[in-house]
Parts: sequence; structure tokens; C-alpha cells
Amino acid sequence: MPNTSTLPVAIVGAGPVGLAAAAHLVKRGLTPLVFERGAQVGATVAEWAHVRVFSPWEFNVDAAARSLLEAEGWRMPDPDELPTGQDIIRDYLAPLAAHPALQPHIRLNADVLAIARQDRSKLATAGRDDAPFAIVWRDAAGARQRTLARAVIDASGTWVRPNPIGLDGLPVDGELENRDRIAYGIPDVLGTDRASYAGRHTLVIGGGHSAINTALDLLDLKEQAPTTRVTWATRAGGIERLMGGGLNDALPGRGLLGVRATQAIRQGQVTLLSPFAVRRLTADAGGLLVEGQSGDTAKAFHADRIVVATGFRPDLAMLSELRLSLDPIVEATPALAPLIDPNLHSCGTVRPHGVVELAHPEKHFYMIGMKSYGRAPTFLMTTGYEQARSVVAEIAGDPVAAREVKLKLPETGVCGASPALPAAGIQSIAPAASGCCVRREVAV
Repeated sequence: MPNTSTLPVAIVGAGPVGLAAAAHLVKRGLTPLVFERGAQVGATVAEWAHVRVFSPWEFNVDAAARSLLEAEGWRMPDPDELPTGQDIIRDYLAPLAAHPALQPHIRLNADVLAIARQDRSKLATAGRDDAPFAIVWRDAAGARQRTLARAVIDASGTWVRPNPIGLDGLPVDGELENRDRIAYGIPDVLGTDRASYAGRHTLVIGGGHSAINTALDLLDLKEQAPTTRVTWATRAGGIERLMGGGLNDALPGRGLLGVRATQAIRQGQVTLLSPFAVRRLTADAGGLLVEGQSGDTAKAFHADRIVVATGFRPDLAMLSELRLSLDPIVEATPALAPLIDPNLHSCGTVRPHGVVELAHPEKHFYMIGMKSYGRAPTFLMTTGYEQARSVVAEIAGDPVAAREVKLKLPETGVCGASPALPAAGIQSIAPAASGCCVRREVAV
């Protein structure tokens, strides 16, 4: 058995949180090995490159990453500016990945297929904690590779596994058969995807900020192509929920989304169906016949396209030989789940956390970033950076630093911690910085 201390720490995912973990490893004198399924770092961010985030640059750059970059002459963008996904890749992730301390340790087009303990299935206990991890991955040429690691940090996110339309968490009848007319997430309806939506009737499904983004972009498109129509279906909540914090929201951009969405509905620019549950989709006249139910009333109408913005869920298939402990509801660790359960919390009530809440029975395996939240939608980018710092400190043998969970916060206090709920093993708590949601820039 090899000496695991000489092995790298494997990181799955080269997004903001994965690269932050790599930077913290380098700072600690450890060797990262980053596997990115895409052809570029931030491949998932590139899928929402047109979207502007709510939080300014100040809270979108990890401290260890910034230290590495500035030592090479990099200059921090305007701390108060709100970047788009494209800005984050161009001005932060790409330079970070090109840093000489990280670049040799990043594998692009590297799709991780499975992770296990070397020569040990999930059933094997003897010597398990001392055995290295075996990462099986497929390279750009399609060849299967096997790499050993001393620890594994899974920062692969959830973007590639969007929730389906059904209220029960399953695809509705006809959803899979008509995927060519359905988009998930936040399509670029004003840019690369414009031809699919201009002059057509689009049904947007979802009640969160991703749905608001898409509906408002479609309204902007309607100004250019007047025959564009928008129907917006939410599962519950009605217009009051869309309003959110409104102009009193501590993140002004987020509040303006709610205000503008509410005005559009009241002015009849958008047809709102709330509550509405889709039951069946059928191909119809080049589009889709949407059959559903609003309360006790059945409703059917034609739509050319559907945008589904109902959240995401983690893909756990590659982890089937690891010993995980997951909450049955949220699919986060049992210690983290009560802090982020959307039945109990919004991003305004989730407090900082670190290695204590992120630990699994599998020693030195951690999920961080959006994947650590399972199905909960309240993740903060800055929280992910603090997760990375805490987990890397633990792997490096510094348990005191790992448990000193601290977050710099904006003066607004948005997404703040609750001092009445101290975390086990955490020495100091500060409210989490903003950065949980994304938006397109709203002009006022």
C-alpha cells in the first residue's frame, strides 16, 4: 500500500469552489489534482455565462485564490461591481487555473466515473481509513484511467442534474419524449438561444429567481419581437412570493427582480398560473399541448417551448462505493441538513458551517459547494469558499483552523447566521455573505 501522504488530494470540479479548494491546498503545501469534465475551467458557469450574479466581486473571490493571483500581478476587479458568469470565468477562474501553482494539476475533459477505496468495496472495513482513494475517470480520448489520492473533495455541483417538471420529483408524462422543446435552468433567450424563443409562446415553470430571470428576459425579447408570449406557472405562492423582499431586499438587484416581475404580471405582460401543476405534455402543431391543474380546475393550452427552473439535485452515482451519511429529505449530511432544509430556511437564515457539518463516515471524503447542499436551493458562493478552507485545514492536519469557521459579510447582513444556533465545534460565527442567487442586470 502506498504512503498516502505523498499522494495528491483529488478535487472533482474546476468551478469557483473546486479551484478555491485547490488554492487552499497549495497554500498548505499540499498537491491538488483537479478533474474537470468540461473542456474549460468553470464549464458549468459557462452554461449561465449571460447571467449576472447578485453579489459583487468582493464576495466572489476566494481569499487563498486571491493571494496566489495577486502574487503574479493579477488585479482584483472593482469590488462593488456585479459580474456575469462570463466575467467570473474570464477575469477570475481562467487566470487562477493558469497560475503556475495550479495549472499542472488540472485535468480538463476528465469525467470522473467512480470513486472507491483502493481494493476495498463499501463492505470492507479492515484498513479502510488508511487505504488511498481510487478515482476512475475517462480522459479526452475516451480512455479509462485510474488515479490514487490521499483525500477527495467533491465540488462537482448539481447543475448537470436539473429537477424535472413533476411535483412528485419525477418527469411528467411526455416530458422525456419532448426534451427537444424543453430547456432547464436559465437559457440565453436574448443571445445564443434567441431564435428558439422570439415570436413564440414560452411556458416558464418555477417560482425562484432563475424563473424570474427567464421570464423577464422573455419580456425584453418581446420588446424586440412583439408576438413573443410568456406564461409563467408556479407551484405555489402566487404573486406575493414573487415579490420577495421587493425594494426592501438587502440585495437591491434581487429586490428589483421581484418588483419588476410583479409589475409585469399586474400589467398583463405575463400570464401567471399559480398554483399550477403540469400533468401531461403532448407534441402538438410544432409545439406542446400542456395539460395541467390549477387548484381543482383542469387547464390545457398550447406552448411552443417550456423552460423548467425548478432546482437541481446531486448525482451520487460515482460515489456508490463510498460510505456516505445523507439526510433522507435534503440529501446533505445529517448535521448540515437541518440548517439548510428549505422547508425551514431561506438563504437569509442559513448560518456558516465547515468540516464538522460536512463530515461523512468515509474519512477524508467531503462534498463542498452546491453538491454539499443536496437538493436545497439556498447555497452561497462565499459559503462554499469557507467550506473549502475548513475542509482543507482538516485534511492538512489542522483541526483547530478547520473549526474556526469565519465569513466576511456585507454590511447588509443578507443571508446572515443566527447567533442563537451555535454550531458544534465552531469557535466563531459571522453571518454569511450574499451570493446565493443569480440575475440579469436590471436597469432603473
